[in-house]
Amino acid sequence: MRLSTGTRRGTGALLTLLLAGATGCAGTDAGSEAVTPTTVRVLVRDINIRAEGVDCAGTGPYLYFHHSAPFRLLDPAGVALVTGKLPAGTAVAAFAEDLAVERVPTYCEFAVPVQVPQRAGYRLEVAGRPALDLTPDSSEGPALVAVVPA
Repeated sequence: MRLSTGTRRGTGALLTLLLAGATGCAGTDAGSEAVTPTTVRVLVRDINIRAEGVDCAGTGPYLYFHHSAPFRLLDPAGVALVTGKLPAGTAVAAFAEDLAVERVPTYCEFAVPVQVPQRAGYRLEVAGRPALDLTPDSSEGPALVAVVPA
């Protein structure tokens, strides 16, 4: 069955809305306040042995970092700017050197695309735990980054 151009556009628009809803929702009514796309990146230093690039979740004391864990992106006053659920983490190598083995010591990285208004600072709360300070980083595009443990 062939879809008409209008049907394809409607389907594409619906898919875009569904994907936007899956990555997080605005926690407050920003009104006409300008927002900027950025990525919240959290590197959980659990030093697990995994293949690079596979889905992961935090281990040991960081079990609360996992796919679908609730998060809130907060401004300095504690106002929720974005709420949502974490995606699956991705295993990244803990060391830059090639260890010449399939599985290496890794950290679990969570990356969440968000749209945020400009603030003096941001904090990330995951699963009701104490909020983490986020640091701006533009080395891989606009991002707010935290390393756990700090």
